[in-house]
Amino acid sequence: MISVVIPVYNEEKNVKPLHNELISIFDTLNLPFEIIFINDGSIDGTLDGLKQLHPVRIINFQKCFGQTAAFNAGFKAAKGKTIITMDGDMQNDPHDIPRLLEKFNEGYDVVCGWRNKRKDVFMKRFFSRGARVIRRILLEDNLHDAGCSLRVYKKDALENLDIYGEMHRFIAPILVLRGFKVTEVKINHRPRIHGTTKYDWKRAIKGFVDMVNLWFLYKYRARPLHLFGGLGILIGGAGTFLSIFFFIERVLFAIPLAGRTLPMASLFLVLFGMQLFIMGLLADIMMRNYYNTSKEKSYFIRDSFENQ
Repeated sequence: MISVVIPVYNEEKNVKPLHNELISIFDTLNLPFEIIFINDGSIDGTLDGLKQLHPVRIINFQKCFGQTAAFNAGFKAAKGKTIITMDGDMQNDPHDIPRLLEKFNEGYDVVCGWRNKRKDVFMKRFFSRGARVIRRILLEDNLHDAGCSLRVYKKDALENLDIYGEMHRFIAPILVLRGFKVTEVKINHRPRIHGTTKYDWKRAIKGFVDMVNLWFLYKYRARPLHLFGGLGILIGGAGTFLSIFFFIERVLFAIPLAGRTLPMASLFLVLFGMQLFIMGLLADIMMRNYYNTSKEKSYFIRDSFENQ
């Protein structure tokens, strides 16, 4: 069973032709499948159009909760062991699905579409390229196109994955950080014909905040003392060095410190460094208690073997 998960918001003119294309593709593949549309609180005729499609499963949100919530609901509702995701705006080409599945069957956990020649406006491409640079520095995923929704997932890779905010575009980087085998395939990207894009500068800012959040969660969640303690030692050490320097100035050279800003700043750096170090200790104790009391682990096991 293959589950196709598609969030839609105000895509009344796109859902029927997209559904027809998917039916045609899977009839050719001769594979059992289900198509799940998540109606993310559309205020046009999208829901009415979905109800006219067969076969289809529809998850209708009470209001618009966002693409991340829609994907999360689709993942939990999917019956297939293989999950395909895509956008509902017809820009992802369903005819690329066979090539993605072919690559997936080589043993990968996730195969991501790579929109090598995007048909989006300049501003959207500009933000995506900037996010790619920052993502490579913070998350080290080396993916060319983390924002493309056309992907094939092994359902096991999505278990215990709770996404929120704008994190749907970081699912593949998260799985890379968890040690899953992730690759990319160049795909066709079609221009939008019906409807309007839902992407704006606000989503770019939210995406950046979520990226920093992921960087902390997956790099330092199990060892926050390394981050806060390291910064505390660095800042406190700089403050201590400056304090010693001003102490020598005052005692040996009789240079007055009254009315000078840097001596006060050095003391502030020492105190701030101590606070960061203590914050790291407290965060480390909290995370130890969290792992001891919850079922979550700081590691992921692919498989295990026993020879006798």
